[in-house]
Amino acid sequence: MTPDVRPLDYAAMAKEAGLTAFVVLMLAVVLVGLELRDVPGALALYTRVPDVVAACVIAFIGRIAVILLREGYRDAVMIGGGIASVILLIGLLPEVLFGTQTAVKIANRLMPFEAPVVRWCVFAAALILAARAAIGRRRLRVQDVNARVAAADRAGARMQHIARYAGPALGFAAVALPIVYGHDQQAMSVAILVMTYIMLGWGLNIVVGLAGLLDLGYVAFYAVGAYTFALLATTEGIEWSFWLCLPMAGALAGLVGVLLGFPVLRLRGDYLAIVTLGFGEIIRVVIQNWASFTKGPNGITGIPRPTLFGLSWEEEAPEGQTAFWQWFSNNLWPVEYSAAHEKIFLFYIILFLALIVNWFALRARKMPIGRAWEALREDEIACRSLGINPTNTKLTAFGCGAMFGGFAGAFFATSQGFVSPESFVFIESAIILAIVVLGGFGSQLGVVLAALLLIGLPEVFREVKDFRMLAFGLAMVAIMLWRPAGLLAHREPTVRLKTARAGAKP
Repeated sequence: MTPDVRPLDYAAMAKEAGLTAFVVLMLAVVLVGLELRDVPGALALYTRVPDVVAACVIAFIGRIAVILLREGYRDAVMIGGGIASVILLIGLLPEVLFGTQTAVKIANRLMPFEAPVVRWCVFAAALILAARAAIGRRRLRVQDVNARVAAADRAGARMQHIARYAGPALGFAAVALPIVYGHDQQAMSVAILVMTYIMLGWGLNIVVGLAGLLDLGYVAFYAVGAYTFALLATTEGIEWSFWLCLPMAGALAGLVGVLLGFPVLRLRGDYLAIVTLGFGEIIRVVIQNWASFTKGPNGITGIPRPTLFGLSWEEEAPEGQTAFWQWFSNNLWPVEYSAAHEKIFLFYIILFLALIVNWFALRARKMPIGRAWEALREDEIACRSLGINPTNTKLTAFGCGAMFGGFAGAFFATSQGFVSPESFVFIESAIILAIVVLGGFGSQLGVVLAALLLIGLPEVFREVKDFRMLAFGLAMVAIMLWRPAGLLAHREPTVRLKTARAGAKP
């Protein structure tokens, strides 16, 4: 037995794996096992017992493999995962290997689920376990916890070094995205949604990641920005354009953030989270019940789209405006109208707004206010002893984060053309906070990666709606097990003290 291998407690291992399978069973029975289908004249309840059993078996075996990895039995996991990967690959590609005649029989016998995307995910999980076991043979001993933590921190430092080049590369990729997928309206809609959550994540990262203030009501500022623009743009006699309403929405949301900051100046941790959660619900309830002003649960419709120098991107421009495609055809060269043009324009708007938020956050970290936020996050008492005013520091963090949430809300209103209270429920705050936590507190690139994972992954699973939220939860659990502090938890110091060289003059 090698030094880093521990004796197995088979009873405890079976109990732990069985408990995991039981939890999966409770979830799968509701999310996967039962399905309502439309039949002529009624709704019929269908059951999928084989899929539930397969999910439980996969969870049991997967937990056993994780335990074996933890205890140092990497060879067993590597061999088992390799064999399972080969079998699953045969089930995924039967037509290529055996032809079309026997493909259906082989796929039905080897693969537990009908949806191809779920089958590929099972194959990927087996392959990842095998690869991790193979790589783990060269890693440090299991007992050396401090060394493992140091190794994880070095890995985070390498990721931050890569991020210096990955950030501009992702920026160029975002700019070029409409060139490749501009014709696909569904892809552009997903890209707009992801960019909106990236902007929201960067805004909340100022409050949670830099200042260390746990905010569970960030959706309130999102709602304030959306309704500010909706009311200013649709009220008869005002009817301001998007570019005029945008700063107003951000300013009003920032003011609301500062007003929220005053009652919570003395609160920390869980108490702060509870108060902000209540504040978010208060805003939603007010919007829903103040029907004479916000139109209540019916929402506000007819919100205008943004224009470019007075040119409309719609097929039929409103009165007093000119359609962009018509102006382009008359002055440059002929072009036909396409609904994809409007999606591309909206994508570039949210990309521009998100880059402004990113630039502000990166610049603020190097300024005294940014260092004050980080000092407040680390230790409020020490921050106060250094002469930093915690009151002003908290209020500026709440105000800046809320302002960017208001910008995102204004864009959401103009991109959807309709707002209602149902769009600003607590789950939105939870998703935005999950993006910040999974990305790593204070990490700008981490927010981008987390948004791609948490918002883009459910869209990939849209064709199998029964597994969307299950995949969402499993992704969060996997990341918390793999990187508890977030994808890019390591952060370089904002300010470094230069040490004097030996023999140098003071």
